[in-house]
Amino acid sequence: MKPAKAIIPKLDDVAQRAGVSTATVSRYYNNPAIVAPATAERIRAAIDEMGYVPNLLAGGLASNRSRLVAVLVPEIAQSIFNDTIEAMASELSLDGNTVMLGLTGAGNARMPQLIEAALARRADAIILTGIITDDGTRERLRERAMTVIETWGVPEDPIDIAVGFSHQAVGRDVARFLHGRGYVRPLLAVAEGARARQRRDGFLEEWRTTGHDAPTVIDVPLPTRFGHSRMVWRHVSQMSTPPDVIVCGSDVLAQGVIIEAQSAGFRVPDQVAVVGFGNLAIAGDMRPSITTVDVDGARIGREAVAVLRRRATGDRIAQKVIDVGFRLIARESA
Repeated sequence: MKPAKAIIPKLDDVAQRAGVSTATVSRYYNNPAIVAPATAERIRAAIDEMGYVPNLLAGGLASNRSRLVAVLVPEIAQSIFNDTIEAMASELSLDGNTVMLGLTGAGNARMPQLIEAALARRADAIILTGIITDDGTRERLRERAMTVIETWGVPEDPIDIAVGFSHQAVGRDVARFLHGRGYVRPLLAVAEGARARQRRDGFLEEWRTTGHDAPTVIDVPLPTRFGHSRMVWRHVSQMSTPPDVIVCGSDVLAQGVIIEAQSAGFRVPDQVAVVGFGNLAIAGDMRPSITTVDVDGARIGREAVAVLRRRATGDRIAQKVIDVGFRLIARESA
């Protein structure tokens, strides 16, 4: 004797149990914020009681929206992007969206495959933290009827919308700060990534105006790790005239350089100063605390979601670049 076939509840059944129309239940799934709290609570209770699972694919096809947002980041371990990711994921979930998080890896090597995956799944939007340098891919995304948000930078020619800040301006500000503090022999320990190079170029451009000798520049592999500080310090120890300040591409690298310097008997900042980037929690907790550049990653996330919300209502966004700025925080290390 065959077991009785389970009765799978449908949208109509949920609507009847909650005492609302099927359209109201659909609105609850598509945009819960527009449903009155008391009504939403009745719908939630009906769903829980009946074990209803919506067919979001069918709903997406009907509305031409998948409610899938692809967020592509290089990495999440010790990442300066974490505040941005958390803010976006939280806000997108409130709007009934699903976040597809993709790790593009060092140098964004997996970026093309992840973009293809997002397009194949008919994502409503792609949010990028890495830079797409391939002109063909950029043009292809422009031709798509979807939202593409480039974050953590302000490209000259955005694919669609950009939310970020100028990395060259960061480099210039750090150079002015160090010149103002009397430093004359900087060493730049920068990663091989495009934005780190932009900060380097901004620093070098500004430093040339001071009349001092050109800084020493060493490349640090991507992704930058704490252990790379040993490579940086080996380079310093081999210099005939050591630097009086080391500018690091991240707070993690700056932390490691401080520890290496102290292990070698150098006083920070009296004999060598250190500057980081990102204002991670460790920057304020270290002793000496790390002078660094703070970027409001959570605000970047919120601004990106605000763009998606405006697009969802059909709003035309004339402003292609949203510059959230940055601030240099002077602490004990420089």
